[in-house]
Amino acid sequence: MRDQLRLYYLATHPSLVLPVRFPVTRVAYLDNNATTPIAPIVYQAMIPFLTEKFGNPSSRHIKGTELGDAITNARGQVARLLGASASEITFTSGGSESNNHVLKGLFLDRRQFLGGHLIISDFEHPAIQQPAAYLEDLGVAVTRVGCNTLGQIDPEAVRSAIRPETRLVSIMHANNEIGSIQPIRAIAEICHESNIYCHTDAAQSLGKVAVDVEALQVDFLTLAGHKLYAPKGVGALYIREGVKLESLIHGAGHEFGVRAGTENTPYWVGLGAACEMLTTAPETHLQEIAAMRDDLLNLLRLGTDGMVTVNGQMDDPAEDRQHRLPNTLSVNFPGVTATELLAGTPDLCASTGAACHSGQTNMSDTLKAIGLTEEVARGTVRLSLGWFTTAAEVLSAATDLIRSWKDLIDKPN
Repeated sequence: MRDQLRLYYLATHPSLVLPVRFPVTRVAYLDNNATTPIAPIVYQAMIPFLTEKFGNPSSRHIKGTELGDAITNARGQVARLLGASASEITFTSGGSESNNHVLKGLFLDRRQFLGGHLIISDFEHPAIQQPAAYLEDLGVAVTRVGCNTLGQIDPEAVRSAIRPETRLVSIMHANNEIGSIQPIRAIAEICHESNIYCHTDAAQSLGKVAVDVEALQVDFLTLAGHKLYAPKGVGALYIREGVKLESLIHGAGHEFGVRAGTENTPYWVGLGAACEMLTTAPETHLQEIAAMRDDLLNLLRLGTDGMVTVNGQMDDPAEDRQHRLPNTLSVNFPGVTATELLAGTPDLCASTGAACHSGQTNMSDTLKAIGLTEEVARGTVRLSLGWFTTAAEVLSAATDLIRSWKDLIDKPN
């Protein structure tokens, strides 16, 4: 099977040079939507601030001011990636903190009575769903808007959910499981017609599609460092100029008084370097990732006689490129569970779409939202490529998945 797939890959990529005997030299890492490796340029940028540049940025001597200057530079790098002003960027510990800050900072604002109405999607990341549920327990009304079978929200569904007391709409920019991209600009315009704030969690879209806060017209935007080749434990929150949020962490006046705590300079510098890398990268790089993703699907279809199905894919290739992340492939293998399938591929890192325990299938919110049946969801695997994914990894992953699938469906009951 590996030889057949290798011949197919070489036939479709005549300029690609592979070894005569294809070696499995390392684990194929196709779980970049879960986390990305730290880019070498990011690591190098961080090193001085983990060693000789150790001062407190609040100190007025040279050991402090050199860190303050580095933070100013990093803030500008993040702002440039988003098309924002540096003063609109607040560094955080990651996507979860950023999301919590928006929801709780608006609804627990001491300048207003607790209450109001929040709108989210029914497939948001837990970092939105859980704070929304927390606010709901405190008396905030929450509406969860559904999507179509492609995982996309109709902006008019958001309009229909708005009430006089609605204060915030929070919809993720791109889905982490199937890659569907939401019409955030249209949703933001609907929000602003009624003087409602709009937030988007862009943790999954940054580095994969263009993300510009002016184009999206959002008031708040979340990013997470470990999704874009920076370390875990660092992120940022875009807060549109003039918009006020209650602080979650009170203390000294760090981060324009928005978030107290001594600055995590090494990680903030790393996040800035990652954003600069994404800002200056050629668009052809993303096209190459999309091409490898499509090659992976073609290999899987070839090896399963076309029996795998895809979640979130549009029929028209041009439309699909506009409405789905270029690196994400959510596929359903029939007749098996994804857990068993991946157990048979120890050299592949990927994610399942459903957990199976004691004969019960616990589907993800996304797979439920797009209407997948439990039977289909049992075999759902998410394969997500990244900047450092190689053609060899794609071929290895396809080979191993097909072999594991055939072993399982051929196994006697």
